[in-house]
Order: sequence, then C-alpha cells, then structure tokens
Amino acid sequence: MTAAEGGSAETVRFRHAHFSARFPASHRYAPSHFWMAPAGGEPGVWRVGMTKFATRMLGELVEMLLEVRPGERVAGGQRLGTVEGFKAVSDLFCVMEGEFVGTNPLLSAESCLTHSDPHGAGWLYEVRGGPAEGDLDVHAYVALLGATIDRLHASRYSDSASGEPPAASD
Repeated sequence: MTAAEGGSAETVRFRHAHFSARFPASHRYAPSHFWMAPAGGEPGVWRVGMTKFATRMLGELVEMLLEVRPGERVAGGQRLGTVEGFKAVSDLFCVMEGEFVGTNPLLSAESCLTHSDPHGAGWLYEVRGGPAEGDLDVHAYVALLGATIDRLHASRYSDSASGEPPAASD
C-alpha cells in the first residue's frame, strides 16, 4: 500500500514501490501530475511545474515549445504546447484558468532545474488566475499517485492471468 506520512509542516513524504518524494503541502496539484503555487511578489499569479513523478516519467527536460503567448487567456485542459524529455515527448495541457503570464526564464539556460528542483526553481509557466476545477491538496494527490503507481505496476503483468510476472521461457 501507499505510505504517505506527514513530514514537516511544509512537506508530505511519499514512498511507494521504487519511488519516493516530498511534496510541498502548500502547493495544489492536478491529476495530470503538475503542481500549482502562488508565485509570490505579484498577487493572483501562480506558477506551474511538473511533479517529481512527472519528471521521472518524462526524464530530464530537453525542450519546451509553447503555442500560447503572454496576455492570452488560458483554460484548464487547453493544449499549451509540448515538453520533450530524454524519455518521452508529451503534450502540455494547462491546469490553470486565467491569463498566461510567461515561462520560466531560467529553463532556457538550465532545463535540468525541472529535474533537480521540480517543486521549486524548476517551474514551467505562470498564469494570473487560479487552478482549474479538479485541483487537489497534497493528501489527495499522494493518494492518486499511489493508485497511479499501482496501475502502472499491474499493467506490466496484465498478460498474465495470475497477475504475477510471466514465467521465463527457454
């Protein structure tokens, strides 16, 4: 089972199978494995980034190509562009409602920040507005993450009727 333990008042520790992480309790989370947090400094502006789980699935960020420009309205579920990692290329969908502010300027020089500091300096973009419907607190997110990892693990063995790893063949 998933072990979500309260860490400090600032993070929640998650351990399951071969994955562990600490998730900031102050952030909001999307079921699509993105986090959202107030940017600080400018009221109503939120930063969005990939969770540690998402960065593990994608691999280190290679390139982010966005089709949206600062000042444009964005909505939850809207395709913003693509993210390319060492392991995969994926569409990037918005998890916010509001006005697109811009991207993280540090990523053009240090894209590894999404992997080395995914819940902090490795944020992807900013939006003036708020989280889209369906956002989760940290406890709901770690429960969803545990179920996601269970499904991924089960799908490895879906060809086996017993749910056990297939027997080695000669």
